[in-house]
Amino acid sequence: MAASSALIRSLMVLSALVFSFVGMLAQEGYYHVEARNGVWWIVDPRGEPTLSIGVDNISYEADRIHGTGACPYCETIKGIYPDRNAWELGSLARIRLWGFNTIGAWSEPALWTHGVPYTVILDFAARSGADWQHGVPADFFDSRFEHAAHQIAGEICQPRRFDHQLLGYFSDNELRWGNDWRGKETMLDMYLGLSREAAGRANALAFLREKYSGDIHRLNQAWGVNASEFDKITMAGSTDAYRADAAEFLERVATRYFEVSERAIHEADPNHLYLGARFAGQPPEAALRGARKADVVSINVYDFDPCPVVQQVFKVTGRPVLIGEFAFRAQNSGLPNTQGAGPRVPDQAARAKAYADYVTRLESLPQAIGYHWFEWVDEPKEGRFDGENSNYGLVDIQDRPYGEFVEAVKKANSDAVDAHKKAAGGGQ
Repeated sequence: MAASSALIRSLMVLSALVFSFVGMLAQEGYYHVEARNGVWWIVDPRGEPTLSIGVDNISYEADRIHGTGACPYCETIKGIYPDRNAWELGSLARIRLWGFNTIGAWSEPALWTHGVPYTVILDFAARSGADWQHGVPADFFDSRFEHAAHQIAGEICQPRRFDHQLLGYFSDNELRWGNDWRGKETMLDMYLGLSREAAGRANALAFLREKYSGDIHRLNQAWGVNASEFDKITMAGSTDAYRADAAEFLERVATRYFEVSERAIHEADPNHLYLGARFAGQPPEAALRGARKADVVSINVYDFDPCPVVQQVFKVTGRPVLIGEFAFRAQNSGLPNTQGAGPRVPDQAARAKAYADYVTRLESLPQAIGYHWFEWVDEPKEGRFDGENSNYGLVDIQDRPYGEFVEAVKKANSDAVDAHKKAAGGGQ
């Protein structure tokens, strides 16, 4: 315990020095994005080009065991740190020591006050009826969605508009944009399946009536279906014409979502970045076309090589790309790793190599402006709220860093900016 106390005191001293220095740097400017000599950068408040290198879910109130409410990490750290403030300072000192410079999504809000750049996730759609786990979309054409977005932005963004440490806002995370692991329906299918009085359903029907000049027989022929009238369409088509219509409607929905989100954020806070909606994997091009309204397109890429996805995102949007989540899970960690995204690797050495390779590949692309690791601490072996039970942590449930892995993380993070400086002309 004496050794732990000494470590805590050292971390707190280091933390105070780091935060004092960082605070001196942020004076009059705000973070923004800019292409310099063909390479995209996040530009810090001093005007210096940088990358956002972050950690998601740095939280004292970590994952609880599904069905029990027990929080193994919470109980551990209560026995290590004298109070929450000590844990905050110690944890932030660690991430800075390991080369991270951004507090990622879902992190403890109290961490935002310690002088480290941070991001905020707003959950516009999630707070308007969208269900992330089951892939249920919100009705973005409903006036209540627009009202909710402006209300949330007013509550969260407006008070932070003059905060020089704020990097920017994510509007949502891993919304469903059509056929994915949560279901086979297209967005057009899902909107046609909304209640009869729903604005989204009315918009979908208006789109189809305009597309087919009000002639249901033309739609039936194009889709290979047999609907008696537009508002009685009950099945999706399987033809190329149906797929083209579904993609066109998806772009319409995505554009509406991103237009409302961008307007709500920037009316409440014109000084900070809209970081997008954290797409999951390779999103449909139609959804990406709507995402051009964001300052940055954020995407969660759980793969060994993120480059093909990032290149495609930039090709469609022309916007710089931030990786919102990525991770690798070691099979020798003592955790099941049976639920959750991301490649499984044999051990921490392989995990370390995978991290370094990912960062090197990513930052060789001129459009890649950073990456956020998922996440601070491992999930409980019994499973969190959705059953995930994986080795995602920089630290384990006992708050112990994975030494070999963390050393590789530190090295890769320290090399990332130099790697990105050499990216001009590549990855287009």
